[in-house]
Amino acid sequence: MKRTVWEGQVLRDLARDMIDRDRRLRVLALGDDGRAEGLVVHDHGGTTGRKPFIQIAALASPSKFELVEEADEVTADPRYAVLLAAITAVHGPHATPADYARAAFHALPSPAVAAP
Repeated sequence: MKRTVWEGQVLRDLARDMIDRDRRLRVLALGDDGRAEGLVVHDHGGTTGRKPFIQIAALASPSKFELVEEADEVTADPRYAVLLAAITAVHGPHATPADYARAAFHALPSPAVAAP
């Protein structure tokens, strides 16, 4: 059974070569050509921050992609993108929770980032 794909969703890639890497993609935009622009938000041993284009039909297939996070108002908050960029900058196989916390701490109080 196919699911509906929405902008903002996070999906885990279930391809055999991606399962160990725990590759996750956020859907940024749905194109008229049947492809979605994604953002790799998590990928052990890969390139986080890359923006691949993936067939929407593949993203809708539970056997190919697992829905990890539903789209909601959190992803619409402008601070979310700033926080995601800061976390992406420190992400890696040896990153600790403290590394992520420091990145968030330094990113969020910026005067350029206003709460909605």
